[in-house]
Amino acid sequence: MKSMMILGAISGFILGVGCSMAGDCPGSTVFWHATVAALAGGLLARWCGRMWLTGLADALEQQRRARAQASEKKHTAKV
Repeated sequence: MKSMMILGAISGFILGVGCSMAGDCPGSTVFWHATVAALAGGLLARWCGRMWLTGLADALEQQRRARAQASEKKHTAKV
């Protein structure tokens, strides 16, 4: 999770610098925009990563339950 947040912050910083430089902003404003974009990018990447991991865990749990049900049905059908 930490690596997702770092990746989001780095890409947000680069995006903030790029957009500010394209807008011909002074240096201090470029840094300010890049810092805010890094924070937003890091938090967004953290949220997306958590949602992805939660969905993955739910899918694995659902598969495990389906296998257990199929095994239970197969076992009761033989008896």
